[in-house]
Amino acid sequence: MNAIEIRDLTKNFGEKQAVCGLDMTVPVGAIYGFIGENGSGKSTTEKMICGLLPLSGGQIKLFGRDYTDGDVRAKVGVLIEAPGCFPNYSVWNNLMLQAANLSIENAEDEVRKVLKLVRMEGAASNKYKNCSLGMKQRIGIAMALLGNPKLLVLDEPINGLDADGMRIMREVLVGLAKDHGCTVLISSHILGELEKIATHYGIIRGGKMIKEMTAEELDAGCRTYVALQTKELSRAKAILSCRYSRVAEENEYLRVYDAEAPEAIVSLLYKNGILVSEIKTAKIGLEEYYIDLMNEKEGR
Repeated sequence: MNAIEIRDLTKNFGEKQAVCGLDMTVPVGAIYGFIGENGSGKSTTEKMICGLLPLSGGQIKLFGRDYTDGDVRAKVGVLIEAPGCFPNYSVWNNLMLQAANLSIENAEDEVRKVLKLVRMEGAASNKYKNCSLGMKQRIGIAMALLGNPKLLVLDEPINGLDADGMRIMREVLVGLAKDHGCTVLISSHILGELEKIATHYGIIRGGKMIKEMTAEELDAGCRTYVALQTKELSRAKAILSCRYSRVAEENEYLRVYDAEAPEAIVSLLYKNGILVSEIKTAKIGLEEYYIDLMNEKEGR
């Protein structure tokens, strides 16, 4: 069973079509990285999944049932934009208010549980306004987790966090999926961080889904390259460009894409009087894969 199945989804705002015939499949238990540039339709799609915007056309199913079904809606936790918290209330009181809003039994036990899940037990008495950005994001996730949802929809939860905040957020989300069976749909512009946790990806552009893939398929599809250092980068680049279709300079390294064994590159440069001080083989990451895909769609 899939947690989310979307077919031919559209959303119009007047004459503007923000989402255009989008198809999307999110398996149960996945951490699904939803990727796209600003204005591509990510947030609009997430808001429709959560019932915050009406559909202009198409179909959304959650756990095999229509997304408007009351029972299935109760399985969805949401953090879009920012958590709706009272700034002068404590973290604890904000969560207790949300628990009351959801008519949750044993509210105190549930609030303690979600605070522990997001590693905020020690900050329960803090006023919300005094919390850091990373803490506020985790409070939002804690609110979304009240009621034990099976699907968590998060819009840009790691943007603006420092390195430690992103690390904690990664660990929280992986733990929710692995240990609690929660499916996570997460959008983010920080692709390097998303690559560390996502099991599946969907890339959207202009309101259309242009690529869905697993983490394994991404790894198989990423181009390999040979990276090398030399004191004569410019001359080495000119020589290698005569043989290889793409040679780029990156952070004092030359990258030679889709090359044969590194030894052949070293030999070629040596014959031309250039010594290589370092050489290694690597693959491009999600961010470069995404940029290459966008350039391909634009015909660059």
